[in-house]
Amino acid sequence: MQTMELRGKDVLVLGLGRSGMAAASLLQRDGAHVVVRDEATDDLLQERAIRLRQLGVRVELGNQYDHSAHFDLAVLSPGIAPERPIVREVLTQRTPLLSELELAYRFCLCPIVAVTGTNGKTTTTELIAAMLTGCGKRTVAAGNIGHAFSDAVEASAGLDALVLEVSSFQLEKIEHFRANISVLLNITPDHLDRYGSMDEYAAAKALVLLNQQPEDTAVISVEALKQLRRMCLPIRARAITFSAYNRVADVWLDSSDADTIWCRLPECHGILMKLSETNLRGAHNAENVLATLATGLAMGLPVARMREAICTYSPQPHRCEFVTEVAGVSFINDSKATNGDAVEKALRSLPGHSVLIAGGRDKGLDFSSLKQVISEKVKLAVLIGEAQNKMWHAWSKAVPCVRASSMEEAVQVAASHTLPGDTVLLSPACASFDMFENYEHRGNEFKRHVFNIQ
Repeated sequence: MQTMELRGKDVLVLGLGRSGMAAASLLQRDGAHVVVRDEATDDLLQERAIRLRQLGVRVELGNQYDHSAHFDLAVLSPGIAPERPIVREVLTQRTPLLSELELAYRFCLCPIVAVTGTNGKTTTTELIAAMLTGCGKRTVAAGNIGHAFSDAVEASAGLDALVLEVSSFQLEKIEHFRANISVLLNITPDHLDRYGSMDEYAAAKALVLLNQQPEDTAVISVEALKQLRRMCLPIRARAITFSAYNRVADVWLDSSDADTIWCRLPECHGILMKLSETNLRGAHNAENVLATLATGLAMGLPVARMREAICTYSPQPHRCEFVTEVAGVSFINDSKATNGDAVEKALRSLPGHSVLIAGGRDKGLDFSSLKQVISEKVKLAVLIGEAQNKMWHAWSKAVPCVRASSMEEAVQVAASHTLPGDTVLLSPACASFDMFENYEHRGNEFKRHVFNIQ
C-alpha cells in the first residue's frame, strides 16, 4: 500500500460535497494545512463550511478564491468535472491532482472490495457487505454510498474488508488505488455528457482493474469482459465471470427458469441457490446476486452462510421499490434509474403493462434506444423535467406521451390512465437536479403524491 505523509503540507480540496468534506477532515487530522474550494454557495455548503472552519480548515466558496495561493497537492471530489475552471487553475499551476478515492486509499489498512458498473452498484455493495457480516466478517460499506471512503479509513485497521461503491468519476484520478477484489457489473450508456464516447466511459470504469495483480480477483460480467477485450484493455487479476444471460460464465442464471443460479468453479460446482429465495427480482437484480456470490467464493466464504445472508437482505428505497397498491394498480418507485439500461431492466421485470413516469436532466443519452421496450411494455409515458421534449420526440411514435409540469401532476395523470393489473412506474432515465435535490428527493415526492391519491 502506498502511504502518504502530508503533515505540514498545503493541500487544496476541490468540492465541498460529502466526499470533499470527508477528505478535508482526513487531511486536517493528518496535520495538513487544508483549503477547500467550491463554486457554489448554497445553505448546505455554508453549514459545512462552518463545521470545517471550526476545525481550522480554510473554506472558499463561490468565486472568492485566493488565486495567489500555491499547493503541494490537490484532491478532486467526484462531482467536479475536470474541465471546470476551478480544476483548470490547479492544472495550470502543475499541482499534483488526486481523486478522493486515491487519497483515502493511501490511509486504508484493510483489504478492499471495489464495486463499479453502470447499474446495480449500490445494491451489490450492500449485498456484499451483508454477506460478509453474515459470514462473521467485520466490514463497512462506503465510497459512493452514504459513508465516504475518507471517513471510513479511520477505523479500517479493525476491519476484515471495506466494501466500496466506486463511480467512474472517482476512478478518473487514481494512481495507486488497488482493490483486492474488483467487481465490474456492467457497462451501458450513461454520463455521455461527461464522456465523449462509450469507449471513453468504459475505459474509465475499467480503471478499477488498473493496478490489480495476479493474486487479486476481478469479478466481472461476461458482457463487460467482452467490451474490455474489444478495447484491448488488460486484466492482470484472476477473473471470475458471471452472467444473467450467458451460461459460459463461471456463475450464471439458468435461462430456462430465470431462477436457478449455477456455478462451475472448482470451489463449488453445481447449484448455488435460487433467485426466488431472495427478496430481489428481475435479471438486473440477478446480476447483483451473481456478482455477490462470485465475490464470496473468491474470498473462500462458506456457501450456506453466504446464501442465508443474501436471502435476508432487503433492497433499499428508490430501486424498483414497491410503494403501494391502489384499486388493483401497483406503484413502483425506481427513482435511482438514471439511464436507459436501468429503465429497460425495470420495465422487463414487471408483469403486464405500465404507465411510465420519466424525465429530468438529460445526461447526453440516446432515448430512442428504449423505443422497443417502451412499445412492448408501456401504455402511456408521462414526461417531466428538462428532457421531456427530447423524450417526446424519441418515443411519441411508439407510445402515447403526455407532459406534466410537476411530480404531483405526473402521478395524477398516470393514475387516471390505469386499469386493475397495471403498474405506475417512476423510472426517469435522467438525473434529478432540474426539479429535485437528488434522486432520493424525487422518489420521496413520488411516494408522497401516490399516498395522497388513495
